[in-house]
Parts: sequence; C-alpha cells; structure tokens
Amino acid sequence: MADDHARVPLKGSTYGTQYAGWMPSELALEGLGSRTLPNQRIPVSDGAELNADVYLPKKEGRYPAVISFGAYTTEGHTAGIPTGSNEIGSPPVFTDRGYAPVIIERRGMGRSTGEQTMFFDPQDVDDHERAIAWAAEQPWCDGDVVLFGTSYYGMTQPLVAARRPRALRAFFANEMCTDFYRHLVQFGGVPALFFLNLWMGANFTQEQYDERISPDRRALISHVTNSMLHPLLEKVVHKNVSHMFDSFMAETPVESIRRIYAEWMFDGKTREESTIPEGSTSVLGDIEVPFVVVQNLGYFNLHQFGSYDLFQNAGTPEDQRWMILGPAQYDLPVYAWQGEALAFFDHVLRGTDNGYDRQPRVRFWIDGADRFGEATDFPPREARSMRLHLGSAGPDDSTHILQESATAEGSNTWVAVPLGLPVLGGLDDVVTQTLTFQFEATHDALLAGLVTANLKFSCNEIDSYVIARLSRIDTTGARHQLSMGAIRPAAHVEDTRRSTSVEIAIDSGQRRPLVPGEPVTLRFSLTPAPVLLHVGERLQLDIASRSDLLRMDPSEGYAQFDLPVPPYLCRNTIHFGAESWVELNDVSVLPHHSG
Repeated sequence: MADDHARVPLKGSTYGTQYAGWMPSELALEGLGSRTLPNQRIPVSDGAELNADVYLPKKEGRYPAVISFGAYTTEGHTAGIPTGSNEIGSPPVFTDRGYAPVIIERRGMGRSTGEQTMFFDPQDVDDHERAIAWAAEQPWCDGDVVLFGTSYYGMTQPLVAARRPRALRAFFANEMCTDFYRHLVQFGGVPALFFLNLWMGANFTQEQYDERISPDRRALISHVTNSMLHPLLEKVVHKNVSHMFDSFMAETPVESIRRIYAEWMFDGKTREESTIPEGSTSVLGDIEVPFVVVQNLGYFNLHQFGSYDLFQNAGTPEDQRWMILGPAQYDLPVYAWQGEALAFFDHVLRGTDNGYDRQPRVRFWIDGADRFGEATDFPPREARSMRLHLGSAGPDDSTHILQESATAEGSNTWVAVPLGLPVLGGLDDVVTQTLTFQFEATHDALLAGLVTANLKFSCNEIDSYVIARLSRIDTTGARHQLSMGAIRPAAHVEDTRRSTSVEIAIDSGQRRPLVPGEPVTLRFSLTPAPVLLHVGERLQLDIASRSDLLRMDPSEGYAQFDLPVPPYLCRNTIHFGAESWVELNDVSVLPHHSG
C-alpha cells in the first residue's frame, strides 16, 4: 500500500551552474513550496509495479510531470547524499516552480517489483513509456510530461522519446551516451574496466537493493546536506573522491550484475557479441519533441560523444533543439542546470516569454575566456580548419613542435609500460613514456569544434595504445586541460556509418594485429575543447600509452577514469612529416554570448 504523504518537506538546492550565459526575463510560477507522495505504484507488464516518489507543489492543482527514469534505488537521492548515481536534480526546486517530479526505480530495483533484465533493455523502454502515460493520467498532472536527468537518467530519454509517447512534450538530458557499446563499455577499443568496476560496485550491491529510508528521514537529511554546510560537504567529497572510488571498486555487486560484467569484459569483444543494447543512435531520427542536451567538457572516457550525435541526428526541427557545452565539473549530487531546464520547460509548456526562444542553438564554454560562445551548429559552420603538424625542432629530436606547415621527415619514440607493472628504478632517466609538442600563438584565436588527430604510427609489438591530450599553456606556464582522445592501433578502422561531424567512430571489433616496425595511420577524435588562445600562449599536445599519465582526477572536476592499457611492454614511434597532425576549428569570427 503506497504512503499517501510525508510530513517533513524536503530542502532544495541549486548549487552548481544553472544557466549557460543568460538569465530568464520571466518565471512562469514561483514560490509554490513542496510536498511528497512517496511510494506510488505504476503498473507495467507481467504484473510488475514500479515504485515512484512524486513531489508536488504545496498549492493544490494540476502540474506538468517531470519524469526521471534510471537503474538505481532512489532511497538516498532526494536526501542530497553524494552517491554515485544522485543525478535527478533537487525536487523542491521543480515543485517551487510549478512542476511535479516523478522519480522512478526500474523493475526489480529497490521497491519496484518484477525481474530485472539487461540495462536499457526494450522492456525498460516499455516501462518508461507506460510511466509517462501513467503520470499524465494522475489527478495532480495537467496531462503534460517532460523528462529530466543526468547520465543514466539522460541516456533513457532519447530511447523513449523515439517512441513518441502521446503525453511527452520535451526532454532535458545531461551527460549522456547514444551508442552504448562504443561510448560506455568499449572505449577506444578496450573495456571500460575501471569505470564499470566503480559504477557497478557503487550502485548494485545487495545493500543497494535492500536499502530503505523513510521519506521523513530523507527530508531531515536534506536539511543538512542542502544547508549552508553544502559547500563544506562538497569540499570533503572532492578531497576524498579517489578514496571513495577505491572503496566502491572493492564492493561485490549482486550475482546478476557480476554476470553482466563478465560478459562485457571477457566475451563482448565485438558489437555483435556484446549483450548491451545498441542505444538510441539508430532511432534518433524518430524523435520529434523539443529538447536540450548538455555536455560536460571535462568528460573523457564516459558520455562522449552522445550529445553531439543526438544534436546532429535527431528528427526534432532545428529551431526546437539546443545544445550546451558546459565547463568541466564533477559534482555529486548533480544539481547543475535545473534553472536552464525550468526556463526551457516554461518556454515549451507554458509559452513564457522568458527569452529561451532567442537563445542560440549552441552555447559552449570557452577556456581562457571564462564565458560562453554561441553558434548555430556544432562544429560552427563558419569554422576554418587549423591543421598543426607534429615535428622536431632540433637535430636530436629532443624538442617537439606543432606548426601549420608540414614538418620535415623524422621520428621519435616513447615506451609503453602496462598499468600496474613494476619497473626498474630510474627508468624515466633513460626512456620517456610521454612525447610533448607545442605551438605558440602569434595572434588571438578562438578554437571550437572538432579536434582530430592523424598520426603515422609504428610499434615493435603487435598492438599498443595511444592517448592524446591537448592543453593550453598560459603565459605563466600553468597548464589548462582541454581535450583528450584515444585509440587502439590494432583496432583503428573507422565505422563511417556511425561517425558524426564531431566524432570519428571506430569499429573496435575489427582487429588487425600490427606488423612490428610497419607504419599505420591512426585517425581518431579528441573531445571538443573550445578555447581562446591568446598571443604568447601555447597549445600543447601530449602523447602517451597510459591513461594515468595524462588524465585529470575527478576531484579536480573531471570525469576521466583509468583504462587497462597498454597491453604490452613495447616502444612506439611517431613519424613526422605531412601525415602526422592535429586539426582544430578556428572560429574567431564568432560573437560571444551576452545573454
């Protein structure tokens, strides 16, 4: 029997970035407060019932439902506890503005009944579609439904939107994937081992399935976590995030999750062999409703490059879709972008003249300028290709450069040491594990759009790994992380059918062992990295074979996880000349966004 009310109201929070370079000129509603209808039951197929907590304004009435559908128990979510899946926003923020969040647990999880299937299974999409219809029929709903959420809660949105549910009016997805095999479980040709260890250990232990926190207790906790103590709690979480991740990876998920993990790690070496569903990439053209998609520019081997795929290939009319590329941030709970979502929903559902219809289709955060730029598309249509060739500046190949004209023939090498292997002390005195190339700006340049690496590469083994990182070096010598990309040389064939204007899709299922010493061309995408490069500043390209040598830490705002590479002890070679370069888009003609 569902509880019909909770006595203690939740405390809301709007920590984090809320708007992409503007403020709405009008709010449709505000000050409506919050009340809770916990443990509502949504009947789905096979006699199963999904558990949903519904949050309503205190003022009686009929309001649009805001559905968040994920894979997790939601017991601690609305309490503001920084769990690894607390990505639904803060319900009181929505109720205060006249919306009714509906937070749903998938079948077999938490208080929901039924048997769990594979993540993102079509049965889950069926359940999501039924939940939309259920919400629209409730006495507290005005018949309109929108979707909101981050990560898993964002990835489910295009899947159900492609079904065109009758009540669905719009969706707002943050940090998501569209091709689950390529973007989630097999990144750059290798299993996403460390991320999946973390994700599954954090969310799918027996304790997570069994946990029960009363609605009133959740509310009481929220008055601490979302109080003036939040900034302090945030600092504590960031300081200890690596330790938290290690503890999550040491957990033991339930047996069914371990079996999925084993299939993904050891058996699903090709798209056809993997048990994870393809994702929304093949059905994006069926989407008709307006949407906003947000991409965090601090992400590397998670949630890239789904936002660009959705924005480019959805069937939604061009003037009804928006994309925001936000600054690097890694926060839990995820409270960012609630203001932006509410302004978007007010515009779509209530026709509020708040300025959203005048927002550019693309807004992107610019490193070095600390503001948002704007464009009508991404990559911006006005962009000029800027190709920087890799080369040597000295006869001993000790100094490496990037320059706009082709460099002289030559080469240099780095060694690949598998992650975790012990090596002799002082090894770095006689060999290098990283090559560094630099380009000095002679004029100010705004770079935004695709970032592509094309490397003439050879190795003395049958396979290795290549990771590339782009940074801005300011005039004080400080490095600012911009962009990362990776490729497995033995699996470097492009999947042209799945490539977009931002991402070169690689078919990692096609593996062709290298011939030692024989060069191959590696062409791959780095994450987009809008940057304002000032005179005297430098672009720096670093190349290595191990993720831990180049990635940033989540405690610094970046979602970048280790990869189990390289596979062999070996020596890698980059061959200089016309075939080794990195390409960016110069969009210096674009205006900045003033709101």
